[in-house]
Order: sequence, then C-alpha cells, then structure tokens
Amino acid sequence: MKSLLNAAYSKEIIERINHLTPASTPLWGKMTVDQAMAHLNAAFNNALGEVKQKREFWGYIFGNMAKKSLLSDKPVKKGLPTSKALKVKGEYNFEEEKEHLIALIEHYTATRGKDVNKYPHPFFGRLTAIEWDKLLTKHIDHHLSQFGV
Repeated sequence: MKSLLNAAYSKEIIERINHLTPASTPLWGKMTVDQAMAHLNAAFNNALGEVKQKREFWGYIFGNMAKKSLLSDKPVKKGLPTSKALKVKGEYNFEEEKEHLIALIEHYTATRGKDVNKYPHPFFGRLTAIEWDKLLTKHIDHHLSQFGV
C-alpha cells in the first residue's frame, strides 16, 4: 500500500497536484478543482487535529462497517457520500488551497504523521495513526484521479 509517510510517494502526489490548474475539470462528481483542494485541506485539518468536528449520527451506525471497506486495499468507489464535516460549497482561491494542501502534505510527511489521531473522524470515529495514513493516502489519490492527474 502506498503511503504519504513515504517521502518519494509524497513527492509524487505533490507533482500530481502541481499538474492541476484552475481550469481542470472532473472526470466524475460535482466538485470543482478549487472545491476539491479545499475539501482535501479540510480532511487533513481534521486528521491533524486542527479542527474538532462532531461525530455524525450516521457514523455511529455505519462508521465501523464503512471504515473496514474504505481501509481495504481496494480503490475508493466513485460517488460515495461526503461527510457533512468535509462538504465544501462555493468558490475558493485555487492557488491558495493548492499551496495549503502541499504544505499540509509536506508537514505530514516530514513529521511522519505524528500529529494525527487527536480527535475522532466525524464519520469513522477513532482511527489509529496507520488508519489515518491509509485514509488520507487513498482519499487524496481518489480526488487527484477524479481530475485525471
């Protein structure tokens, strides 16, 4: 399994991000490229404990089952619902969001993910550092693939 804790893979992800432009269009889904960057930033901010988000009602019911599926080695399915805490709407400054995402990835890789695991995920609940890494790695790959990079 690929990991953002691996510096070479992290560099590959950043190169893919740098191939995005404000004109990049999704191959599927409704998010614009600026929204995708903001959405990924929200996910990293949650993982790094920058934002404490309430656990969602449906997460208590379905979170464990969904976590097992999402943390498997299978790719993330297209069209899965987005956690309320990570939904983004409106317009964002693409360059600012992109630069912020790259900085978060670099920080995460450089610190070996030591800052994760402070708060539960709003849908999946408590995650180990390894589970956070797998989730973040698969999540970012999913959205970069959504934009063809």
